[in-house]
Amino acid sequence: MHPTARVWTADGIGLVSRFPVDDLELNALHARAFGGAVEQVTPWAERLERHALTWVGAFDVGRLVGFVQVCWDGGSHAFLLDTAVDPGWQHRGIGTGLVRAAADDAAAAGCEWLHVDFEAHLEPFYLERCGFRPTSAGLLRLPGRQRAEGA
Repeated sequence: MHPTARVWTADGIGLVSRFPVDDLELNALHARAFGGAVEQVTPWAERLERHALTWVGAFDVGRLVGFVQVCWDGGSHAFLLDTAVDPGWQHRGIGTGLVRAAADDAAAAGCEWLHVDFEAHLEPFYLERCGFRPTSAGLLRLPGRQRAEGA
C-alpha cells in the first residue's frame, strides 16, 4: 500500500494512510495524548513497516495531531492499536475519523474483523462513536515486560 490522503474535516484536517513517520514527532504526540514522558522506543517507522497492516495520521497544516495503527494476522483479523489525538485537537471528530480510515484500510486489505481493547472510560468512544460492539476478552501481562513505573 502507498500513502493515501483524504481531507476529512470541515476545518481541513487531513488523514493520511501509511505516511512517512518521524519518530520524534510520533513519540511527542503519544506523550501529549497519554500524559506521559516522551519515550524513545524502537523506531516507529521500522516497527510499523514490519508489523502493521496500515497506520493513519491526522494532520493540521502539516502538524501530526492524531495517529492510529492496525496490526493483523495476515488473514481476516486486524487489531487497532495506539489511537491517539493531541489534547488540543480532541472532541472534534478526529479520533473517529482515524478509526474509520483505519477500518477502511483493513477492509480494503481483505480483513473481516477489526478488534480493539480499551479502558472502561473509552467505551463511549469505541462503542457509540466508532461502532464497535462489546465482546468478552482476556488479557495476560507477561513477566519481565512491565514498565519501571509499574504500569
